Amino acid sequence: MPLPADADVIDTGESYLLPGIVDSHVHVNEPGRTSWEGFRTATNAAAAGGCTCIIDMPLNAIPATTDVSALERKRECAGGQCLVDYGFWGGLVPGNAKNLHALAKHGVRGFKCFLVDSGVPEFPCVAEADLHLAMAAIAQTGLPLLVHAELPEPLISAQRQLDANGSDWSAYPTYLKSRPCQAEVQAVELMIRLCRRYRCRVHIVHVSAAEVLPLLDQARNEGLPITAETCPHYLYFAAESIGSNETQFKCAPPIREATNREKVWQGLEDGTLDLVATDHSPCIPELKRGDFKSAWGGIASLSLGLPVTWTVARRRGFTIEDLVKWMSLRPAQLAGIDATKGRIAEGYDADFVVFDLDETWAVTADRLHFRSPVSPYMAEQLTGSVRQVFVRGYCVFRDGIFPCERLGMEVPVRSSACTVSEWGSALSERP
Repeated sequence: MPLPADADVIDTGESYLLPGIVDSHVHVNEPGRTSWEGFRTATNAAAAGGCTCIIDMPLNAIPATTDVSALERKRECAGGQCLVDYGFWGGLVPGNAKNLHALAKHGVRGFKCFLVDSGVPEFPCVAEADLHLAMAAIAQTGLPLLVHAELPEPLISAQRQLDANGSDWSAYPTYLKSRPCQAEVQAVELMIRLCRRYRCRVHIVHVSAAEVLPLLDQARNEGLPITAETCPHYLYFAAESIGSNETQFKCAPPIREATNREKVWQGLEDGTLDLVATDHSPCIPELKRGDFKSAWGGIASLSLGLPVTWTVARRRGFTIEDLVKWMSLRPAQLAGIDATKGRIAEGYDADFVVFDLDETWAVTADRLHFRSPVSPYMAEQLTGSVRQVFVRGYCVFRDGIFPCERLGMEVPVRSSACTVSEWGSALSERP
């Protein structure tokens, strides 16, 4: 088909044209904690990182997105502020099981819960009894339940022992011991058992401990509708390189040892882990100060997820097609927006990233674009640079500038929720 005479033709040279990244794990924090992050700064960072759609977590905003009124407040805040497209996860907290169907009807992409203290009082963690009530309801919607999978008992026991021994909380090994792998293992075991009973779609967020990988693999082989993700920081960093009081590395679950990191990479390669999402969790700089006991646990990286992951993936022999699968296609499937996002194909949104696979650059504050330039990646040498980004055909980022108006919009809800059988079909496509 010949091009229209008035068409703009862009020569990308040796750069690759990729489908836009879909980041399904982003904490925007607006309203209520906009000083931590807001829709304007978050979507600037997203665009600079090649991300054309974000799915916003129900915390750490105030109010948390646990009922329809809070969801509508989120929509009011996002309207007219976003450079890229977006969607919303709803929240599951004790006592709000009655709200889940209404949230689903009003367009959330699924639900998020914590099995351990979330760090903010507006979003308490759920117990097993809460899950029994909620998972039966969520299964009826066909939407996924996203789970922060650590159980509190191993954490409480470990911290008591460390405090009793007078452990040094300025040292990273102390923090690592305070969040043992067993907390993740027990939580995943619980979610598998409940998924088997209720057939509710379950997605384990930010897998850190390699010990859970055999459990997830067994669940997949059993045909359970369970998926899982990991994050760039678990693929890039290792505990051995984190120094005293370097609290910019603090997150939960924690960054673990290099041997653990190797197994997490293997989990991506063999398909036990489905996708990579940033878990962009910023705060004001003051909260990242102190020791590993007192500092806020969260890593800000929304503008860096693609180049960070590519930097280490290419060294290991992975291809850019692997990254597209992990960071575009599968996050779109998780959020139920894969009818319009995650691919370059007829009928899909014209969401594109022009990505230079070979450019090497150092992370500096001016390349971050999120609200507070606090990141463990500062000064890291990365390979792969985002040159241009298009959202629905509009250029929203080009060589460090944002040339477009804020045309980001909420991704429309599909006519019906994905059923568990459809989710099973998506799982069967994995290697």
